[in-house]
Amino acid sequence: RQGFVRLRVDGVTVDAREVDALPKTKRHEIEAVVDRLVMKAGIRSRLTDSVETALKAGEGLAIVSIEREDGRCEDKLFSELYACPEHGISLGELSPRIFSFNSPYGACPECDGLGTRMKVDPDLLVGDGSLSVEEGIIASVRKIGYAYAMWYGGQIRRFLLAAGCDSSMPFEKLPADVRRALLRGCTKKQEDEWGVSWPGILNELEERFRKTDNDVLKARIHGYMASLPCPSCSGARLRKESLAVRIAGKNISQATAMTVGEAAEFFGRLEPAGEKGRIAEPLLKEIRDRLNFLKDVGLAYLTLDRSSGTLAGGEAQRIRLASQLGSKLVGVTYVLDEPTIGLHQRDNGRLLATLERLRDLGNTVIVVEHDEEVIRRADHIVDLGPRAGEAGGEVVAQGAVEDLVRSERSLTGKYLSGQLSIETPSEHRTVGREKGFIRIRGARENNLKSANVDIPLGVFVCVTGVSGSGKSSLVHEVLYKNLARRLMGARIRPGACDSVTISGEIGKAICIDQSPIGRTPRSNPATYTGVFDEIRNLFAKIPEARIRGYGPGRFSFNVKGGRCEPCQGQGVKAIEMHFLSDVYVTCDACRGKRFNRETLEVKYRGLSIADVLEMSVSDALDLFANHPKIKSGLQTLSDVGLGYIRLGQSSTTLSGGEAQRVKLAFELGKQAPESTLYVLDEPTTGLHFHDIAKLLDVLHRLVNLGHTAVVIEHNLDVIKQADWIIDMGPEGGEEGGRVVAAGPPERIAECPESITGRYLKRVLDARRPGA
Repeated sequence: RQGFVRLRVDGVTVDAREVDALPKTKRHEIEAVVDRLVMKAGIRSRLTDSVETALKAGEGLAIVSIEREDGRCEDKLFSELYACPEHGISLGELSPRIFSFNSPYGACPECDGLGTRMKVDPDLLVGDGSLSVEEGIIASVRKIGYAYAMWYGGQIRRFLLAAGCDSSMPFEKLPADVRRALLRGCTKKQEDEWGVSWPGILNELEERFRKTDNDVLKARIHGYMASLPCPSCSGARLRKESLAVRIAGKNISQATAMTVGEAAEFFGRLEPAGEKGRIAEPLLKEIRDRLNFLKDVGLAYLTLDRSSGTLAGGEAQRIRLASQLGSKLVGVTYVLDEPTIGLHQRDNGRLLATLERLRDLGNTVIVVEHDEEVIRRADHIVDLGPRAGEAGGEVVAQGAVEDLVRSERSLTGKYLSGQLSIETPSEHRTVGREKGFIRIRGARENNLKSANVDIPLGVFVCVTGVSGSGKSSLVHEVLYKNLARRLMGARIRPGACDSVTISGEIGKAICIDQSPIGRTPRSNPATYTGVFDEIRNLFAKIPEARIRGYGPGRFSFNVKGGRCEPCQGQGVKAIEMHFLSDVYVTCDACRGKRFNRETLEVKYRGLSIADVLEMSVSDALDLFANHPKIKSGLQTLSDVGLGYIRLGQSSTTLSGGEAQRVKLAFELGKQAPESTLYVLDEPTTGLHFHDIAKLLDVLHRLVNLGHTAVVIEHNLDVIKQADWIIDMGPEGGEEGGRVVAAGPPERIAECPESITGRYLKRVLDARRPGA
């Protein structure tokens, strides 16, 4: 009916009109013969038409059968379907969506494009490998459930006995094949040899996690689970078909795994020839421009596939800045809040040049900043003050740097002129064997290159280096997580290293980061530091409260009785906006005071409990000057430069730097009897020169109490005050991860390989008498 008069049936060409009925019990190959041609000049047009007809009739498949002079025929199968008919592998038409892990067309079907799967992590389950199986694995199983542990603990012991071992042996001392079988199950050979069938602890827990309906059991097993690379895509997040497409030998996952600097070099070398070059030219130009913008704002060390959740605030801000550079808009006002966060002094110049390029295009750039170099390079400065909180809010000076220096009220101007400064210490604390060291050997997490580091105890240690040099990997991943796991039994996965040993006294490790002190409006500085407990005790002792029978709980906005019930002590009510963010309005019952009328009638020196929560730390210090317990807690908040915040200020309104200093005040107020290692990551974020001076006083006080402070920092005023500096580098990304130099500031300043040392030398030379 379609006009084909010749067929090839089971390899034999026949006339379609003469084909007899074929046996139904046998599979047949029936193909339409579209055309027959003799290879000679002038057949191109007919050949083209015939091929198109064959592809249409064959739904994208066509066979070309070539008959040679010796009578032999050779079939060649051609397809326009992006599919292999021999192996059954197919690929959709190449389009951007098949290279996106956010699209079902490109995402790995096993992990849905996440690149990870939640699996029981052997590191979390085993814990410290030097512990016995009884103290490690079986103790971990016991935390999941007592009855379950009694049964399964016995199973583990019986398996170990069958394998010729014992549960009293340290896990790391078990033979390698027994360790693997214990965690992942026996092979057939091991089952025959040991006479036991063992599924493996990891498989058993994952199976129980999938099948159980018990939420408590599920939550406890989840505590031993972690996001591990997907076994199908190995973390690449894409389908195998998408990963099979390569440019210059690299698939898209390998290309995005490169740092910005490496990618700029890779795409800079690409020079496709001919038609490919003409197609790729505009695309390559856009890629190169965007990569260069990222390099210009100091982000050459970031990998292109870096998760946004792991970016620091300054890094995320500079990425957005790079995208604006590419748009080349004119007449736009850009507002940036401390873009130098996390940026080394070496990269400040590049960032400033980028901001000046935006200005020169005809835009206005407004920057909130504390960095001295940024302030000095600004065309116009607006200085607010004169102090913080209630003592601030005024424009004390504006204009050029000289205008700030001439202003008597400008605290910033006094630091710029040198009238006020953070002094360089005349001598540093001694580092030696009597206090001890934490020795890290073979640290290889992220870009660390088997680094060996000795961190002295009982002193102020600064870890420095350009952005991406491996500081956070060393301090957070390797140092802190290994110590938290060993000293406090934390269930976290530490950074990879050969060993972490302690030769000295240290009782615990505490990370004071910039995460919020609470995730709800109920949390505030007074409750976090414990000051509010003492204030409530004081209110409960007031005669009026005793007459009414009020205890300390009456003055808590978290407990029924004294709080305002319509808003449940929050002072605000949430109005659900469905498709928009919730809107909070002041409670009309208590008018934001959080307490009911009866509670507010009890007053101390004319102030209710709500009035006290509205006071600043400085004002509260005066009010409670005769109450040592309350005063000491408030004094630590004032000492870290937070005298302006209100006692009841919601934790959700505190900046990262403020939250970090609240935690510092809390630790300072505890006066822990045991030696503690404190880890801080860029505590100067958001701090003025004057606040940095206060912060340094607090850090030195902690160290003088016998503790150790390890600080990751770029600020030279902090670095110069350290007793010991560990400088990482020499560059960021793959060019970093090594210890460039270690020692007191003066030694680092004289090290020619240290980039930090070059800038530190200028500061030390400038502060010397007669310099």
